[in-house]
Amino acid sequence: MNKNEIYEMKIEDMSTDGEGIGHISEEKRAAVFVKDTVVGDIVRIKIVKVKKNYAYGRLEEIIVPSPYRVEPKCQKARSCGGCTLMHMSYEKQLDYKWNKVRNCLERIGGIENVADIMEPICGMEEPFHYRNKMQFPVGLNKEGQVQIGFYAGRTHSIIDLERCEIGHPVNNYILKELRPWLQTWQDRMGNFIYNEENHQGFVRHILTRVGFATGQVMVCLVVNGTSFPKTGTHGRKGEQTTAPVDCRDEFVATLQRAVDNYNTDNAKDLVLESVSMNINQEKTNRILGNICKTLWGNPYITDYIGKIQFRISPLSFYQVNPVQTKVLYDKAIEYARLTGKEIVWDMYCGIGTISLCLAQKANKVYGVEIVPQAIEDAKINAEMNGLTNTEFFCGKAEEVVPEFYKSGDNQGRHPDVVVVDPPRKGCEEVLLQTIVEMAPKRLVYVSCDPATLARDVKRLGEMGYELKKVGVVDQFCQGGHIESICLLSQRVL
Repeated sequence: MNKNEIYEMKIEDMSTDGEGIGHISEEKRAAVFVKDTVVGDIVRIKIVKVKKNYAYGRLEEIIVPSPYRVEPKCQKARSCGGCTLMHMSYEKQLDYKWNKVRNCLERIGGIENVADIMEPICGMEEPFHYRNKMQFPVGLNKEGQVQIGFYAGRTHSIIDLERCEIGHPVNNYILKELRPWLQTWQDRMGNFIYNEENHQGFVRHILTRVGFATGQVMVCLVVNGTSFPKTGTHGRKGEQTTAPVDCRDEFVATLQRAVDNYNTDNAKDLVLESVSMNINQEKTNRILGNICKTLWGNPYITDYIGKIQFRISPLSFYQVNPVQTKVLYDKAIEYARLTGKEIVWDMYCGIGTISLCLAQKANKVYGVEIVPQAIEDAKINAEMNGLTNTEFFCGKAEEVVPEFYKSGDNQGRHPDVVVVDPPRKGCEEVLLQTIVEMAPKRLVYVSCDPATLARDVKRLGEMGYELKKVGVVDQFCQGGHIESICLLSQRVL
């Protein structure tokens, strides 16, 4: 097998990244990974990279489509890096994700017969238009025309989009109005749109958030600068006077028109609540900088998870799928088995989303989070909801909790339940050891990466905690990511 050679093969399996897997030879010695394929496809592929024991192929033609293959709702799904599974039926997507969690727990976690304790996956009735947050990179094509969309997979090439099938539909109206506005200012200034290669230009990204329960809309422009420009002239025909054009005022007016048009077309009552800019002057792949300036309206929007209201700023971490977040947090409460008497510790608490949901059922909840602004938001959110049985600590969970627990200043704070919701890298070893020393009766582990979840479950098993239940919630329909939740309890000797 060599690079650029053409082969026909059948897709027999799926990788953890959502690529189809097939074999060229009958001996099946070398696996070939092919993006945009589905189990059951018979395809013609071109080899693009060859390793010692496997290779990567590019889909050239679908000879016989799989029974699980569907026509993507978005015409640019294949090139866009956002919806890597849209060519697969939703039922098969759910099956793939459930098995992805099972395989990780068996292969990495060493859990035997894990399917016996896994619950059916929680999918969505309508697996489109579910995202409440979008981040659109902005750039120019070779002809100098504005592009807004998403990056192609594993690149920083922008796939220009007029609409997105997984974001709230108001985003389509926002993009439609902002595109000519951005083009006008690029034509006026020549460097209004950011260029990644030379670190020149002003507008880098467009961030939007929508409160699904409140109807509030936030738009934040991520910029390579500290203030909006004023340039150009305008005036009625025949008048001698000219005046600078205020870019900020035009921006707000353009957004208001977009929201108004959405409301008119859809008989809805969304409201533009917050317009801001985020300052990112670093030459980096990181989207957001640390400083936000409110341009119009409030610096935040609000939304609800169940009965709990949350204040959300451009920098806040807030789950992107509000419908499935409620499902996930209800599952966390179920696994925690709260009666109103329990002390709960919530590691990686963010703005207090899980903490406050748990506080409705617990005696006391302590939250830990590294981001200072998130801790301030968590305190405000608790006060806003009248929840006085919460306390929040700022710092790394793997540092704050061990230091606090070993200081002796923990009277009355011994946990009955610990909840962890770490980033993709999972929990640090020192935190796992401290949790075991705290000896909670139950540990609820929420994970966005089944591989690191399985690693940590294995380690906790070695330290005396037994996996009792596993739930899988499809937070990211049409994409390969998955949320899972596990209940572990002290092993009875």
